[in-house]
Amino acid sequence: MGKEIRELEPKAVWNKFADLNAVPRPSKKEERVIEFMMDFGKNLGLETIKDEVGNVIIRKPATQGMEDRKSVILQSHLDMVHQKNNDTEFDFDTQGIQMYVDGDWVRAQGTTLGADNGLGVATIMTILESKDIPHPALEALFTIDEETGMTGAKGLKGGLLKGDILLNLDTEEDDEIDIGCAGGVDVTAKATYNEENSPEDSVAFVISVKGLSGGHSGMDIHKGLGNANKLMNSLLVNATEKYNIKIAEINGGGLRNAIPRESTALIIVDGVNAEKFTQDFKKWAKSVINDFASTDPNLKITAQPTGGVLKVMGSKEQNNLLTALEGAHNGVYAMSASMEDLVETSNNIARVEVKEGSLKIACLTRSSVEAGKNELAVSLKSVFEKAGYEVKLSGDYPGWNPNPDSAILKVLEAKYVELFNEEPNVVACHAGLECGILGQNYPDVDMISYGPTIKGAHSPDERASISSTQKFWRYTLSILESIPKA
Repeated sequence: MGKEIRELEPKAVWNKFADLNAVPRPSKKEERVIEFMMDFGKNLGLETIKDEVGNVIIRKPATQGMEDRKSVILQSHLDMVHQKNNDTEFDFDTQGIQMYVDGDWVRAQGTTLGADNGLGVATIMTILESKDIPHPALEALFTIDEETGMTGAKGLKGGLLKGDILLNLDTEEDDEIDIGCAGGVDVTAKATYNEENSPEDSVAFVISVKGLSGGHSGMDIHKGLGNANKLMNSLLVNATEKYNIKIAEINGGGLRNAIPRESTALIIVDGVNAEKFTQDFKKWAKSVINDFASTDPNLKITAQPTGGVLKVMGSKEQNNLLTALEGAHNGVYAMSASMEDLVETSNNIARVEVKEGSLKIACLTRSSVEAGKNELAVSLKSVFEKAGYEVKLSGDYPGWNPNPDSAILKVLEAKYVELFNEEPNVVACHAGLECGILGQNYPDVDMISYGPTIKGAHSPDERASISSTQKFWRYTLSILESIPKA
């Protein structure tokens, strides 16, 4: 881990972040980071418990003179999104994140950084370890598996937490105070298909779409970024219509909460058309690259000859696949009527797998309105079922309804103005925060969310602002000092 990271201010926070990032912590594989956090709390002599799903709770008494204040739950999630560039050699299961400083930003070497939500975790750790920071009674709640199902928040039972106020440290613009978020549901289509022998005298090609910007499938969905699965499908539709290509394999995208950056497809073309196909494909690729020049300047699309293709999809199954992906909605579906510039409902076609007689399409549908989420999910289900696929809706979680009259919101607004001489932006976000789920078992807890500026979350371009982290730290200490009396 680079020494330069540990020299950044506030040193205590960045050192805790470096310690945390040395521990592998991909979603659903949090055993090591849970053990790390349990050891951390116990070594401080603080009450430290792990609940039955793996969430860690650490309690710290109020500092002298703060015993009469409302108690505070500081909450962040332990897991991180594991994405890397295609040419980066890295094992998220065994390696710690390799970080470096780039001007005002901390970045990682070809992978996600884990600032989402590692900076929140590191901040809470610093407060727990401190001996000179005034604060009320604290409960630190470190949840698991936020990024791929929110199963930690879902599994947290009522009655475990005693706090009056919850500060969720998991948003990514330092001038925003978040009071609401979208819910979500996973839409998964699966099928088997008949394979045929590859026709004689055919030429195989590997089509590659890579270099897209990617990003958070909620926070970045409105930016018009290219989706590798949709772009690949468009190219395959063109090639099928003009050259009657046959598809052998497709491997596109990855995690549901990340806008897919890369896709590859293995296809065959009749040998007599191979040269003409190559020429036309270059034209199609150039057109797509030009269309996304402003949002995805590093986009590259290629078709390279290859060999060894023995089996391909049957014509009917191929047509069903291309038609379904063409008809499935991707991107913003509806904007909010109640909050300006807020995406209400969206879908991310996150993963497309086609190989050896089986296929899978994975989507994440989000909405701040339950009816909107259900409408889009049912629409996608209908499209995929029309293609003959088995469709499953799973991982449903609720949104977080905004409360503009929140008492803790008034505190955060006042402290922001006092410290920074400007009004904060009070918003709801299109990401999935855990507040909506936690509120089901803790309906009387006053919840709010804020955080430092983090760009490019859920992609290898993820970066955290150093100056913003300093601002966030100052803000957090001021908030803790200003918690009202019980």
